[in-house]
Amino acid sequence: MIIDVHAHIYPEIRGLVGAGPVIGLSYGRAKVGDKEIPVLPPLNEKVTHTPEMLITHMDWAGVDRAVLLQGSFYGECNDYVRSAVRRYPDRLTGAAYIDPWAQGRREKFEAIFSEPGFSAVKLECSEPCGFTGIYPDAKIDTSENAWLWDEMERRGLTLVLDLGDVGTRSYQTDDVRAIAERYPKLKIVIAHMAQPRPVIESDPAKWRLWERHIDLGLLPNVWFDTASVPAYVAEEGYPFPTAEKYLRMAIERIGASKIMWGTDIPGLLVFATYSQLRRLAELHTEFLPADQQALILAGNALQVFSWGLEVGS
Repeated sequence: MIIDVHAHIYPEIRGLVGAGPVIGLSYGRAKVGDKEIPVLPPLNEKVTHTPEMLITHMDWAGVDRAVLLQGSFYGECNDYVRSAVRRYPDRLTGAAYIDPWAQGRREKFEAIFSEPGFSAVKLECSEPCGFTGIYPDAKIDTSENAWLWDEMERRGLTLVLDLGDVGTRSYQTDDVRAIAERYPKLKIVIAHMAQPRPVIESDPAKWRLWERHIDLGLLPNVWFDTASVPAYVAEEGYPFPTAEKYLRMAIERIGASKIMWGTDIPGLLVFATYSQLRRLAELHTEFLPADQQALILAGNALQVFSWGLEVGS
């Protein structure tokens, strides 16, 4: 079995980040503030990524299941994700979009989880694409957020965090450690393997920050996904050997039982096809014994995320 723990669907791009509104344009491009960037291959006039597009890609590449995540870059689409999970419960599970700093957040949470369909909550905290760009003083571990962690632990929901680039305001290692220790039954997934990249590796101080962040995986309730790591070394091209090097480094520190394969589809399609990304899942882990490789490809995801519709209520 192969599970992609970091995938996105959206009917359109209509988000908000620190630079301003994010609006899908056409043929794979979006406007972020006053800049235009590619977010998809230029195959369709409308910038969209439907559940059917994802499922067809999964079938083509041989991926069995996927976790649907949301963020402020693409824009909230809770109803859209819930509908997809209901249509494909054997293939998909989903994370809800919650803004812990917005007015009416508790009422919004209760409304979202009044119906089944979500097994997780995703918080996109990075400065360029997430909450710390919108709320410059945002801190994850505050008394104002305690209700959210209480509710998530009580309901058996998984918390997925994108904490942004090493050394930025969103890279709140101590906050995550405090939450993980205070809520030992709350499963926490940190996206993008804490964002290793050559410019960070060449800076000893920042590299120590990355190692310290990865070491959160030594806690029993913290995991990492590998989504987007090939994009950090995009100039290498397929098969992105430095991405494998960083994966080996992470495994050496926290073990294969704390890492899950993910892609960040459809954004990563700008750098490689989904079939290539699926192949990398095996190429970059073939140095491991078969049982440990299987943990990264699917076993850990089966443990960390709930599957089926009757979760989170």
